Amino acid sequence: MDNIIPHRHSVTLDDRIEKNGHKPKLVWFTGLSGSGKSSLANALEQQLHNRGLNTYILDGDNIRSGLNKDLDFSEESRKENIRRIAEVSKLFVDAGVVVLTAFISPFRENRRFARELVGAEHFIEVFVDCPLEVCEARDVKGLYAKARAGEIPDFTGITSPFEAPENPDIVVKTNELSLEDSLKILIDKVLPKLK
Repeated sequence: MDNIIPHRHSVTLDDRIEKNGHKPKLVWFTGLSGSGKSSLANALEQQLHNRGLNTYILDGDNIRSGLNKDLDFSEESRKENIRRIAEVSKLFVDAGVVVLTAFISPFRENRRFARELVGAEHFIEVFVDCPLEVCEARDVKGLYAKARAGEIPDFTGITSPFEAPENPDIVVKTNELSLEDSLKILIDKVLPKLK
């Protein structure tokens, strides 16, 4: 590491903000599997894109089939998964993009790392709050059934903990709200932070 000297480029983040006409942010969706993270991130991205903002979604399964396909689901690998996502997100934020991440990200320390890495001024934590029994009843991917059958070790909410955010920027209770109502909350709270 002693011989690594980051290069300073001529185009700055301020230049990108001026060109784009909006601030970059990392909108970090966290919650149990089946809580609605990906659906909400997708719906929010569509709304922001329609308004002319530069956006990109980093989603759990997509990242694990490419960048992080070398990682398993042990606690150590899950922490490394989130560390890499935070590093990639930092690059997107520096590029002036509103990046939305949809990862269970069960550990507070990893979410804290992401916030500190990109800077608190660029970070919006969205807790997609949905009770385990509702997520398990949805079980859109069949993962809870496999976890209950012992086929998936270290499954969040079943055999591995989920540490709920203590002070998230936004809470969306997807068991109580429709997608449209959840999206309205997100738009109302995220858009002002992009100006």
